[in-house]
Amino acid sequence: MSLEDLRAERIKKLEALREAGVEPYPIASNQSAEITGVTEGFEEFVESGEEIILAGRIMAKRGHGGAVFADLNDGSFAEGDSLADTPEDEKGRRGTIQILFKKDVLGEESHVGFEELVDVGDFIECTGRLFRTERGEKTLEVSSWRMLAKSLRPLPDKWHGLVDPDERFRRRYLDSLMDVAVKKRFITRSRMITAVREFLDDAGYLEVDTPVLQPVYGGASAKPFTTRHNALDMELFLRIAPELYLKKMLVGGFPKVYEVVRNFRNEGIDATHNPEFTNVEFYAAYTDAPKQRKFVEALIRHVVKKVLRGDTVLYDENEINVGADFAVIPYLELFTRFANVQTPEKLSLEEWREVAERLKVEYAPEDGIDKVMDQIYKKTARLQLIQPTFIVDYPATYLPLAKRFPDRYQLVDAFQLVMGGVELVKAFSELNDPIDQAERFAEQDKIIAAGDAEGQPSDEDFVEALEYGMPPAGGVGIGLDRLSMILTDTKNIKEVIYFPTMRPKETK
Repeated sequence: MSLEDLRAERIKKLEALREAGVEPYPIASNQSAEITGVTEGFEEFVESGEEIILAGRIMAKRGHGGAVFADLNDGSFAEGDSLADTPEDEKGRRGTIQILFKKDVLGEESHVGFEELVDVGDFIECTGRLFRTERGEKTLEVSSWRMLAKSLRPLPDKWHGLVDPDERFRRRYLDSLMDVAVKKRFITRSRMITAVREFLDDAGYLEVDTPVLQPVYGGASAKPFTTRHNALDMELFLRIAPELYLKKMLVGGFPKVYEVVRNFRNEGIDATHNPEFTNVEFYAAYTDAPKQRKFVEALIRHVVKKVLRGDTVLYDENEINVGADFAVIPYLELFTRFANVQTPEKLSLEEWREVAERLKVEYAPEDGIDKVMDQIYKKTARLQLIQPTFIVDYPATYLPLAKRFPDRYQLVDAFQLVMGGVELVKAFSELNDPIDQAERFAEQDKIIAAGDAEGQPSDEDFVEALEYGMPPAGGVGIGLDRLSMILTDTKNIKEVIYFPTMRPKETK
């Protein structure tokens, strides 16, 4: 049958329910327990002999006549569930229990009603007592049932689910419903973010909020999304980073702040980039990049241990050990080690272009030294950094908000963390010299005027805040989508964003 025919059949059943005086979408359920709790405490429930009320979605029906079995799933999961947990049964599905409908228990009318009017995908409520079948399967014998929500579209085939990746991302609700591994991936992501918050809270950081709509975008080198506020008649930008606002809070007397943020960057979409993504940024007064490196190392260990119950992560067939000391390598040394570039600090823009051409690395005609170097680094070095590695000592022009070394004025005290060939963290000792910051902004304005849409524009309000005084500080940004990719061994950022940005589906 076609989808249209199947939908029409279900609408007939919906009408039959209403004609029989049954409300197919009641306002509430009388559920007395979650299925995961029932299956984990099964023997105690059986010993009590009391009736319980379970609610959930019918995931399968089998049998006919006097006895009909079904699988009921309420979506519940155990505290601490993650990819590290062993599935409860051979189906690997939490929150599922077998239910039995017997004609001699339910009565003719109720039994026939279930057989003829209830489909896979419907939500129902079941009252009954628990027992084990001869095969030992945990089962609820139903004494009465009630419709909670009649589904009008059939679920995907339970054996194949959604095969087309595009359809999986567009209908993630079906993807996670039919594939327990997908659901557990998002449970793991949630556990990860909770673990990050716990670590920061325990370290004395205060969680705060900063604006999503900003009159001047800043805090990162990226092209923003632009919008307009009609009442104020002004142009606004969706946040590309919360950095400048969080540092204003340091000025305002808050020594340790963090924010789990949704950032928006008007950029391309690929395996590690989505225009809307999740970061955590945190800033601490009276510290610097080297101290924050140690802090980040401890944070990563905490998260992995909390989520995966150990010190290792399997990613892309590589075992990554976060229990050992993280490696440290200067940014410029990467070019010598992986691209055979001698004295990289002395090369001109033209010479870097020659290196890029030799290595068949693409770059745009308007790209300056920093962008050409970055493209070379991404192709030659980054993918080879499998074990946790801190890259340090970046050119000052690369990070216009970072503090210079006093004895190496062309470099800034900054680092990135790479694991599994994926950039996870960017951090630096924060620039708090308002004169230097204004000059660095002026240089960025020149870059923007020359055609670089990802330059960081001058923010006079931020410079003014610095003039009131900001303590020395270390700031860190961690890509939570990418970290969840590592923890769940997935290679596409769409796999860890429940609603990724998608091109509108073509209609005929």
